[in-house]
Amino acid sequence: MKIAIAQQNYLIGDFEGNRKKIIDAVQEAKKSGADLIMFSELSVCGYPPRDFLEFRSFIEQCYHSVNLIAIEAVGIAVLIGAPAVNPKAEGKDLFNSAYFLFDGKIQHVIHKSLLPNYDVFDEYRYFEPNREFDAFDFMGKKIAFTVCEDIWNTGINPLYINTPVEKLSKFKPDYLLNISASPFDGGKAKARIELLKDIAIDYGIPVFYCNCVGAQTELIFDGGSLVITPDGEVFDEMNYFGEQLKVYDLDEVVNGKNISDRSQPKEKSELVFNALVFGVREYFKKLNFSKAILGLSGGIDSAVVAVIAVAALGKENVLGVLMPSAFSSEGSVTDSIVLAKNLGINYKTIPIKDVFDSSLQTLKPFFENKIFDVAEENMQARIRALFLMALSNKHQYILLNTSNKSEMAVGYGTLYGDLCGGISVLGDVYKTAVYQLVAFINREKEIIPSNIISKPPSAELRPNQKDADSLPEYEVLDKILFHYIEERLGASEIKKLGFEKSLVDRILKMVNANEHKRHQAPPVLRVSIKSFGSGRRLPIVAKY
Repeated sequence: MKIAIAQQNYLIGDFEGNRKKIIDAVQEAKKSGADLIMFSELSVCGYPPRDFLEFRSFIEQCYHSVNLIAIEAVGIAVLIGAPAVNPKAEGKDLFNSAYFLFDGKIQHVIHKSLLPNYDVFDEYRYFEPNREFDAFDFMGKKIAFTVCEDIWNTGINPLYINTPVEKLSKFKPDYLLNISASPFDGGKAKARIELLKDIAIDYGIPVFYCNCVGAQTELIFDGGSLVITPDGEVFDEMNYFGEQLKVYDLDEVVNGKNISDRSQPKEKSELVFNALVFGVREYFKKLNFSKAILGLSGGIDSAVVAVIAVAALGKENVLGVLMPSAFSSEGSVTDSIVLAKNLGINYKTIPIKDVFDSSLQTLKPFFENKIFDVAEENMQARIRALFLMALSNKHQYILLNTSNKSEMAVGYGTLYGDLCGGISVLGDVYKTAVYQLVAFINREKEIIPSNIISKPPSAELRPNQKDADSLPEYEVLDKILFHYIEERLGASEIKKLGFEKSLVDRILKMVNANEHKRHQAPPVLRVSIKSFGSGRRLPIVAKY
């Protein structure tokens, strides 16, 4: 028996486009002699469809696509993902399901049992969990079907009462198929290999895992579909961040003992960089935009975003804008120009001093002779945003936000100023990790000028300003933020790790006090286990 894995990139709600992509892959797999082809979770409609699932017409189109794809399932079995209506009166209206198609019709519909309801996932909002288990015969072999989370309830701290793979093992399947839509984070590729290895070894069966690829707004799906032998060897790992169709001989997988590890390298900075490039490219492509604009401040964050934008969209589609003020250093301007020339992008210089001075003069009667403070600092950031958005509107650019995760966490950014944009590129990358990305970018030659890397970070909104005037050193700040945001440790727990008590209290107070800014910030490309956005839901008004 030959099994094909189709790792594909879908657009949510594009039923015609998704269907054509699936049918084309079915035909290609047929020509390659495959007996079965598998696609990813909710492949018919794209994942995650979220509240589109509440529209009856959306579900009707899902069924229409499934039936049209079933017609193509002649001479080959097809496993696709789509919602299914729950016929029972009790429970949610839908299941998250895998459809097994053969002989031109639906042969089996297998429902997802474990519905994630944490971080970015909200499947209990829409779906009813499966409570019945079975394996099915095909070509003399017994198949265990699972959907994404159904294979993740393992280890010493399981999240769910049921373990679907354990229940399916009672039917003595010959192999296990899993259709997934598992979003990227920096450690996910390694974790899923270890998970699938454990399953294969524990149950003595080969595992075929199909993950989708693509990005849906802030969620990035890296692919990396896998075939694991019964003794836990990686028979194959498919591409990251790209579509691919491959056909595997089941007998070769079953007998693939002592093979060399065929998994791909997993250097974190490279994976994160490629994920961010992919996320930007996907965001623009799926919204039918092509050109990006960003402010070049002479700092490291805007430099990294510029590199990512060029890699994602091409240098001809990226415009950098220098907006020096009276407080901008000469080096910030010259370093930005060197960067733009290194990248080959167009750049424009629009000084903000005259507009700022005029605004101060207009507001002078209303500022009541109060000293220069955050009001004047934020005015400069908002003037820059005004210019960037004006160019964006006039020339159909999408503004890329350049704030990093450290800044977003403590509110070190101006609402309606440097926090504006269509997509936040580095909003899930701590400042210390930004420097790691720079090292990856400059690994072969200097793209980001050394002056940008070595200069102390500064917003340059007042004379001789440095980030360190308002924030602790990023090496300390980021560690505390990680404990609080990713690990969800409280203040007392973080203090026990050896951090200065007053510093911990100050930082956590800053994080909590700036929730309102993050609620109004652009969507953040997710590359960690806990990003700002849909995966972190905290009240704006609270005391904690």
